[in-house]
Amino acid sequence: MPGPRDGPLRVAVIGVGSLGQHHARIFAGLPEARLVAVVDRDRARALAIAARHGVPALTDARDLPKDVQAVSVAVPTSLHAPVVRDCLARGLAVLVEKPMAATLPEAEAMAEAARRAGRPLLVGHTERFNPVVRAIVSRLRNPRFIEAHRLGVFTSRSTDVDVVLDLMIHDLDVILSLVPAKLAAVDAVGVNALTDKVDIANARLRFENGCVANVTASRVSSERVRKLRIFEPDSYVSIDYARQEAVAYSLRRDVDDRPEIVRELIAVSREEPLVSELRAFLRRMAGEEAPGVTAEEGLLALRVAHQILAQMGPGGGGPSEG
Repeated sequence: MPGPRDGPLRVAVIGVGSLGQHHARIFAGLPEARLVAVVDRDRARALAIAARHGVPALTDARDLPKDVQAVSVAVPTSLHAPVVRDCLARGLAVLVEKPMAATLPEAEAMAEAARRAGRPLLVGHTERFNPVVRAIVSRLRNPRFIEAHRLGVFTSRSTDVDVVLDLMIHDLDVILSLVPAKLAAVDAVGVNALTDKVDIANARLRFENGCVANVTASRVSSERVRKLRIFEPDSYVSIDYARQEAVAYSLRRDVDDRPEIVRELIAVSREEPLVSELRAFLRRMAGEEAPGVTAEEGLLALRVAHQILAQMGPGGGGPSEG
């Protein structure tokens, strides 16, 4: 890959639907990138997005220009594996949207393909790049209980997977990055509401260090909620992903040893998380130090998601040892 002084990276976006079109928008506006093509099997959609940015519209990723250096893949989850493997075999650096794949064998094959090709494969867990998440990481010392709620209104987008892979996996990845321990057990329930897949899910995760996380996700809510609360001894932090706001509450004692709850607004430098993520991807490709969710981390989040799904049967969920 080129170094930081070798000019903009030549990138393409494969899949320019509801999310991929924003990848194209951001790449087209970053000085460190040069968007050279967009790909979508829906020709009309490819043409529309390509026209916005003055680049070629393609319907097959195999027709990408030979000098492309990196791609972001935002096709439906069920198509991630073959598209990513083809790009890695071609020698491209790849950022694939979450979830990494629909199945564990597919994700494992993708990670192995990246190792064989010696090319970077990163996973688009965008909430890791949310400024509000980055603002609290340095404050955390010993999370003991975590509560996450991610509720969305129903759309036809991503109904090819369960709500666990569609929405909950965002919080699973964040939680796994915050708790320095292995998962010990999972207890989960799920409900089919408007589709033939799980639309509402709740999971309780217990870690080997005693931390417990309670995670709820729904894609049939009447309102949008994206919140996370992290409780530690004598303190807790509450964040709103969407508003990019964070509040810390801590227990302090005055000179007479009387307890007092202190509320503190945490400073957050607001930025579109996807911009941060794509900038970091480009920096890594240019050989710089930058954050990123590795294939191994993406695979870990997917494994936990599938443990949760395995608990969801007709009679509800039961405990599963990790």
